Amino acid sequence: MNVDIWLAYLATAIVFSLAPGSGTVNSISNGMTYGFRKSLASIMGLQVGLSFHIILVGVGLGALVAQSATAFTVIKWIGVIYLIGLGIQKWREQAALQVNTDQAPVSGQRLFRQAVLVNLTNPKSIVFLVALFPQFIQPDAPQLPQLLILGITTVVVDMCVMLGYVTLASRLAGYIRSPRMMGALNRVFGSMFIGCGALLASARA
Repeated sequence: MNVDIWLAYLATAIVFSLAPGSGTVNSISNGMTYGFRKSLASIMGLQVGLSFHIILVGVGLGALVAQSATAFTVIKWIGVIYLIGLGIQKWREQAALQVNTDQAPVSGQRLFRQAVLVNLTNPKSIVFLVALFPQFIQPDAPQLPQLLILGITTVVVDMCVMLGYVTLASRLAGYIRSPRMMGALNRVFGSMFIGCGALLASARA
């Protein structure tokens, strides 16, 4: 792959990852609630979900989903229900930074699974990749190496961006000790999850 083409894709991938979405909300919320170290599991989960979409696009199934109204609708509404469910859960959640020994801690495995589902049930990623990849692939060159380069670049960029969001959020959380403030933040993030679900519900194949 030509370096100029890769740099152009790199810039596009950075914009794609920086754009607010359900993955961004998930990373910021977990960073503030559970801290940097535990949130690493959720970042890995997001990348697993994203990698699955990249593989689908690579083998041609992404195009099928993008063109099939039924497949798009099924995935879309699973995502809508899941994101709204997360939002409601956040709204009802107690102040996350409040020390409470009676409350069972959330495991990294749970955060990982939650993040996988957040990305996995977002068909917009598939549609975006289906529309984007062909613009940066040279048809006269072997496609598999190019797809690998684009896929790895997408995952690495998204991981770095999510690490930045989690780092910022975890540091900000250190200045917020009031249970009342954390309760308000939980409602804000809950509303953002519900908002992401609403946006996903309005998506069109």
